[in-house]
Amino acid sequence: MKQIKLILFLLVIVPVLSANGLMAQTKVGDVVLKKELSLSGEKMFLNGAGMREKMWIDLYVGSLYLQSKSNDSEEIINSDAPMAIRLEIVSGMVSQSKMTSAITEGFSKSTSGKTTNTQKSVFIACFNDEIIKGDIFDIVYKNSKTIVYKNGKEKGTVAGLEFKKATFAIWLGKKPADSDLKKDMLGK
Repeated sequence: MKQIKLILFLLVIVPVLSANGLMAQTKVGDVVLKKELSLSGEKMFLNGAGMREKMWIDLYVGSLYLQSKSNDSEEIINSDAPMAIRLEIVSGMVSQSKMTSAITEGFSKSTSGKTTNTQKSVFIACFNDEIIKGDIFDIVYKNSKTIVYKNGKEKGTVAGLEFKKATFAIWLGKKPADSDLKKDMLGK
């Protein structure tokens, strides 16, 4: 009789807790994502997240944090509000050279040559250290500056809204690094 009551309790209470978000977690692969982050003194909320894959290999979890939810990529890219993209490396296949190459290619697609070499060089230099599985990169936009953190430590800053637009367009633009990841980050 006690087992039946326990089963009935679980059948009733677990769905109620989940529906109220009390048990819900956002998990992509083995990465449990925080629903809320405080980066550069700004509180942001998880908009969406997904896995960046290449040739069936999971490379990193990309997540988008905004101050209010949106699934409009153009609005997000053009917004002057605080926001962040978090990249959590899940594969030893991601190296410094592969990451800088991918970002360089991403800028090429997202800007059509409109970003200065100096800006790109400063940003790409933020990824020049060895990259290992478990590293976390936060690309934070606040007060007209794009700031890159690696494992919580500031690596560099590039000024300007136009540069932020080019950077966020790498993942959210018309020619994103991964179209499935873009949809997931937009919460679609």
